[in-house]
Amino acid sequence: MTDSVNFPAHYQSTNGVECIEAIKAAMTTEEFFGYLRGNCIKYIWRYRQKNGVEDLRKAKWYLRRLILEFETSPYDDPLA
Repeated sequence: MTDSVNFPAHYQSTNGVECIEAIKAAMTTEEFFGYLRGNCIKYIWRYRQKNGVEDLRKAKWYLRRLILEFETSPYDDPLA
């Protein structure tokens, strides 16, 4: 069974690196926070027109990740 929210097959690579980790590695902390926040907004914005509750779950996933990144950031205020 595929989990299209938490572990979408199209974001997994054969070498074990997840797309989200590659994106994080390519960005500054501030950029990555913006990426996560932007995805939250995107999925909430479109949920009625596209995938309904699945998009809300995706927004929730990105929000949880944003919270985790914020809580574990070595910076006092990564958004400053």
